[in-house]
Amino acid sequence: MRSQKIIAAIHDLSGIGRCSLSVIMPVMSAQGMQVCPVPTAVLSTHTGGFEGVVIRDLTDYIMECYDHYKSLNVEFDAVYSGFLANASQIDHCLKFFKGYKNSLKVVDPVMGDHGKPYRTCTKELRTRMSELAGVADVITPNLTEAAFLLGEEYPAEPLSQGRAKSWLAKLSEKVRVAVITSVPMADDKLSNIGYDRESGGFWRVDCDFVPAAYPGTGDIFAAVLTGAILNGESLPMAINRATVFTQITVKTTFSYCTDTRNGVMFEHALPWLSRNETLFDFKRI
Repeated sequence: MRSQKIIAAIHDLSGIGRCSLSVIMPVMSAQGMQVCPVPTAVLSTHTGGFEGVVIRDLTDYIMECYDHYKSLNVEFDAVYSGFLANASQIDHCLKFFKGYKNSLKVVDPVMGDHGKPYRTCTKELRTRMSELAGVADVITPNLTEAAFLLGEEYPAEPLSQGRAKSWLAKLSEKVRVAVITSVPMADDKLSNIGYDRESGGFWRVDCDFVPAAYPGTGDIFAAVLTGAILNGESLPMAINRATVFTQITVKTTFSYCTDTRNGVMFEHALPWLSRNETLFDFKRI
């Protein structure tokens, strides 16, 4: 048996702005895991607010990387995809999932936020992301991405508990676990919500609202959640851990009034993640 979990992380790498692989690798390392990056693109900065971004598409690299790993008989405990540079990269992710059928398959369907698609996310990519999400074990959309996957309008009003459960159940018709992040609930709480189809449990973890938006927080949340599940935690405990860590980084950063484009100051919070404290601040929907 291997003493350490190994994850293939199919994400982009941005030089400036803490997001994607630049946060996923240290966060999962703090959880005791080895992250093998499979970059989908290299960017000088992320695309949220910077102009003149230099982007290098690495579509051709992904399959060469896959073939090399197969030739080395490398085994992964999880294959975890995120930002994809174009729709054709869906096929490469599907190849990874099929080739590592015993791994935990995690899809963070990066497509948009606040009811709108990101400028790099084409209609074709949004359509095919449903195909990729449909073969995953775990998906972690935000509310906008959940609406895209379901073919629903972005909610104009906070979600009732009934509607939240309905959306989670529909997302979980093919996957085992669905988690929707940053959901405004009808009781005036901001929550991360999830459903485990095998256990039948609907869960929520509330978080404090901070009047600022930072890139990379979804990547941090999904990375911590994935690591917690791989470490054997239940879904509500994993959501709890991911929520608390993300909230620590957001509140810390907010206190320093930094440029939001630079993401959250997660570095000094990594020891908290390494301590692996037991958390029970969750409840059923």
